Amino acid sequence: MKNELYSGAEYLNPGHVGCPGCGATIAMKLALRALGEHTMLVIPASCWAIIGGNYPQSSLKVPILHTAFATTAAAASGLRAALDLRGDRETTIVGWAGDGGTFDIGFQALSAAAERGEDFIYVCYDNEAYMNTGVQRSSSTPWGARTMTTPGDKWKRTYKKNIVEIMAAHRIPYAATASIAYPEDLERKLRKAASIRSGLRFIHLYSSCPTGWGFAPEHSVRVARLAVQTRAFPLYEVEDGTTYAINQAGDKPVREYLRTQSRFRHLSDEDIAQIQKYVDQEWKRLVRKAEEA
Repeated sequence: MKNELYSGAEYLNPGHVGCPGCGATIAMKLALRALGEHTMLVIPASCWAIIGGNYPQSSLKVPILHTAFATTAAAASGLRAALDLRGDRETTIVGWAGDGGTFDIGFQALSAAAERGEDFIYVCYDNEAYMNTGVQRSSSTPWGARTMTTPGDKWKRTYKKNIVEIMAAHRIPYAATASIAYPEDLERKLRKAASIRSGLRFIHLYSSCPTGWGFAPEHSVRVARLAVQTRAFPLYEVEDGTTYAINQAGDKPVREYLRTQSRFRHLSDEDIAQIQKYVDQEWKRLVRKAEEA
């Protein structure tokens, strides 16, 4: 396959209002390079509802439908139906929501669209908290992380929801994890998702956040890469809810990833050991599923 990710075609203009080093902005830049100009975005309340710019200006060169927090998948379903009535099968509809609008507030509409077999791609750009409204915890926030709603010694004591497993359980044709630190892998997965025209396709896209996680903006890609290399966020894909393939991971200790971010600074050696144990258990479970394929 010809790699056009760096061919010069850009669909994100300079002048967006994302924070310096914003992983979600990198995610959008790479995603639109992969999907091309025949793309329509459905964006709910989220960082990206702001990053694109205020009407009538926009940093994006593709059409956008802004929608309510809970309705990304419902709005994407309706937009797909409207284009189908016009005979437009060339345009790819992409729901583009953060973890709060996916794991939490928008999950009911997402689950319903998956069950109905709606024809669009849903991308969750995951920065592991409600960043646009001040870094509040979501069900995507990992165990041990501190947010504005887990102050002092009340850091999050529950584990991150496994959204890919949940979506795979819907038996959708394609679900995958991706990362801004591995653009070629992201490109391949998005193009694969776009080539499937029956059923919802889901991409869980890791998007590091300097502002909410507490690291220097120039380290966004490094932090994202460490998440994969420590198996805190392995890259894999699931077809038809049953066939697993692992694409990228490493064997570095999770401490190397945690120590890059101030949101984990309070953790003791015992806490980090508990996270390592959990990461190892999840990795073994993933490997077993891939070996069964």
